[in-house]
Amino acid sequence: MSLISRRAALRLGACSLAAALAGSWTVLIEPSIVLINRYQIPLVNLPPAFHGFTIAQLTDLHLGVLVSAAFISKVVERTNALRPDAIFCTGDYVHAKNTTEEIDQVWPLLMRLRARHGVFSVLGNHDHWADTERSLYWLERSGQNIRHQCKTLERGKERLVLGGAGDLWEDRLLIDQAFAASEENDCRLLLSHNPDSVDTAFKTPLALTVSGHTHGGQVRLPFYGPPVLPVQNKRYASGLIATEKSKLFISRGIGWAIYPVRCNCFPEIALLELVRQPDARA
Repeated sequence: MSLISRRAALRLGACSLAAALAGSWTVLIEPSIVLINRYQIPLVNLPPAFHGFTIAQLTDLHLGVLVSAAFISKVVERTNALRPDAIFCTGDYVHAKNTTEEIDQVWPLLMRLRARHGVFSVLGNHDHWADTERSLYWLERSGQNIRHQCKTLERGKERLVLGGAGDLWEDRLLIDQAFAASEENDCRLLLSHNPDSVDTAFKTPLALTVSGHTHGGQVRLPFYGPPVLPVQNKRYASGLIATEKSKLFISRGIGWAIYPVRCNCFPEIALLELVRQPDARA
């Protein structure tokens, strides 16, 4: 073999090794490293008693291919270990379509979640694609159901009102109906799987909407961001975003959907800390 041929073979081998390592990282390694990311969420109308209130958010678990029940069980344990004031679960707990098997696996794990003020859950499109009736059964049985209703958290004489929307793609949102029992000056937090929900026609003032669905894009390119997002508003990738109707927080979630990779977009358990923001009009 000539010197040039050897060099070409070495280059090809090096490139093949680099591609194999990159593929292994994006498919097998990064998706398995779940970060605990802490976010401070300033809200103008947050009652003083809820300054410092913590919410652990779990979303887009996608139990199924490449995401095992054992993996989700560890995520649940780590979430409980954070000792949050509340836990919000915002849908897509299973991956496969037209089957109840994964639904029956994941919900007993979700029912292990514990928080001082409770665990509150809504459904996502994959939960409906798997089986709407079975997902609604477990949502109610879990005691976590906040879909199409609101619940009040109290600290002394002050309160925080939580409400839940149906999935944007596969259910009715009914945001105004969910908060029908709330009062004019309440600080309202909405759980809604799909962040595009904040751009729909509803009238109820919201301090914060907590969503998932995007997985952060799963792949984030330097200087560009995620090339693929399953939302109409391409601003809605992840993190805290200001919108016309509500502050919006989107978690990168745990599992995968369109393709089984993550690159520069680690899965996360999001821990939100609510803090009072001074009113600029005061």
